[in-house]
Amino acid sequence: MQSQDVAQHHAPAPAESGSVDVEQAEVALAEHYPRLVRIAYLVLSPDLGRSRRVLTAHALAQRALPRGRKRPDAIPAQSAGRVSDPGYAYLRERVLRTALRAARPRTGLPRLAQLPPLLPQVWGLRLFPRSGGADALALDQRLSALSGPARAAYVLRGLEKLSDAEIHKVLKAAGVDDPGGALARADGMPAQPALLSSAEFDPCSLQARPTDLMRRRQHTKAALAAAAALAVCGTLVALPGGGWGPDGAAAPVYAENPAAEAALDPAKLTRISPAAWKSSARTDFSVWPARGPLTGDKALLRRALAVWARPGEKVRVSATPDTQTGGPAGPPQLLYAGAVDNARVVILYDGLRIARYAEPKDGTQGAALDFARADGASRAEASALVLGRSDGNVSYLIAPWVKKAASRDLMKPESTATPLNVSDGVTAPLASPALRPGSCTSWTVLQLTDTFGTRLSTDLGELVPAQLTEGRPGSTGAVSGAEGLRAWAPFACSLAAERSAGIRSVNAWAYAEQPLPDGSGAGDWVCTRAETWRGAGTAVLAQFHPPGKPVGAVVAKGTDVPACGPHGPHVLAGVLWKSGAGTWYLLAAGGRDTGSITTTGGVRASSQGNLLAVRAKQGVQASLQGTLKDGQAIDGLH
Repeated sequence: MQSQDVAQHHAPAPAESGSVDVEQAEVALAEHYPRLVRIAYLVLSPDLGRSRRVLTAHALAQRALPRGRKRPDAIPAQSAGRVSDPGYAYLRERVLRTALRAARPRTGLPRLAQLPPLLPQVWGLRLFPRSGGADALALDQRLSALSGPARAAYVLRGLEKLSDAEIHKVLKAAGVDDPGGALARADGMPAQPALLSSAEFDPCSLQARPTDLMRRRQHTKAALAAAAALAVCGTLVALPGGGWGPDGAAAPVYAENPAAEAALDPAKLTRISPAAWKSSARTDFSVWPARGPLTGDKALLRRALAVWARPGEKVRVSATPDTQTGGPAGPPQLLYAGAVDNARVVILYDGLRIARYAEPKDGTQGAALDFARADGASRAEASALVLGRSDGNVSYLIAPWVKKAASRDLMKPESTATPLNVSDGVTAPLASPALRPGSCTSWTVLQLTDTFGTRLSTDLGELVPAQLTEGRPGSTGAVSGAEGLRAWAPFACSLAAERSAGIRSVNAWAYAEQPLPDGSGAGDWVCTRAETWRGAGTAVLAQFHPPGKPVGAVVAKGTDVPACGPHGPHVLAGVLWKSGAGTWYLLAAGGRDTGSITTTGGVRASSQGNLLAVRAKQGVQASLQGTLKDGQAIDGLH
């Protein structure tokens, strides 16, 4: 059980100014090395590629100490933000200065800071941070569009928690000519401090992949010749002028295999007739036709297939949990090829996974490859795919059997849906709750209508939107009528907890209504259960909605538990609630099949039926046990 509280956050005290000697700087480097490397990694240009960016970031952090052992008389100490250490502030300024030099566009001969680092070096391996979800990929793409000083301003604000005045001072000390302009450009980026601190941007927590194993084995006695051959392969991938080679951003070919080669042949892609779904016994992705204006662009399709088979160093790969990212076993099915915003996009399906390939329209060397599981998709689950996200909006590719598309605010059940224009299966953009920063005041969902009725789905940061349902486990239905919309409205914002988790569907079950003990009305109890494509990882939230509140409160949760599911359609949860007169109560509720409720611990009470209300003290801890009408015992969610 959880009481409804508001946490208080305290800003850190500012660091004191002073001077720094070499010994202080050495101690600060040892203590804050991972943070300095992360700052360098985020400020460096993503055009370097993730592997080289990692090594360059480590090199810049290691070069931050002043040369020699001479003690400087006075090294000015800047504000360090949330780390009160003048030595750290000094090293951060040096790291920023060299990272900004390395991030500047080359004109003529490269500067020393723009050359590949001599140390550290890693032979035979490519190192890069762990691949993140759609949110991390979107942030990395936004950062790549900023200048080096603007990236530095964004990082200092989001990661270091510096004020704009402090950022202006630090950027000026790092050699930025226009700190104010850098801050202004960083203002256009939504603040995402949690992502900046995540593993996706941690160059000290790395994944390792081999370089060209076959070539290394064949040329062990001629290492220099092998290195030259690999360099030649690299220049063949990137054509002069920044254009695409035949395989685009794919890695070199490791071995020739007939089946693998067939999977890379655009001419052998599976293409379904536009009318096939009308006579097929299946209604899933396997009967989607190929759509989009670039379905005949063999060069684009070849690059997409090659990158899927062997993503190169400059390819950003993301996948929903427990989704394999290996190449297709045979020629996949083409679902879409066309231009979306500033990218060319190809969507493919191999019977188990949806793969989305995206490359920049301007021909720069870099691409994104996203995967999502889609095995066993039902008609509703195969009704839409995310085609692209930008500027807080999302556009979908919808199934051929969908007749109408609209957007709806899930938090306003009485409002009407807004129709969406659809062209060649592509919807007009609508607001994406997966990209919205800040507090949750609305939740826009996609409403699709076909011959079987109307259904709602929501973008949770993945390729396949999650289906929304409502009702008792075992007899759930689509959210379409007024009752289902009203049941979902107070709990829409709780969907934010399921972003990028591989969610297949989310069901809301209004399992109890409880009159409040002070006579001020009745509160609603709802259990939401999120099912995943992989089966494991189901998430259950018990939520309480008191009258007069716009949103409900999560009071208990569970992972991989049978509660609220088809195998265990039961639930019991409680909450500490404060009346308008200031009296605290322990409220608890179970489903209609609950015969009695008992509470132990800080509160000892029992009641017959599925509701319990008893006076309690603020912050008290109690455990709930229930008995079903058939005598089966159940425990309360925590």
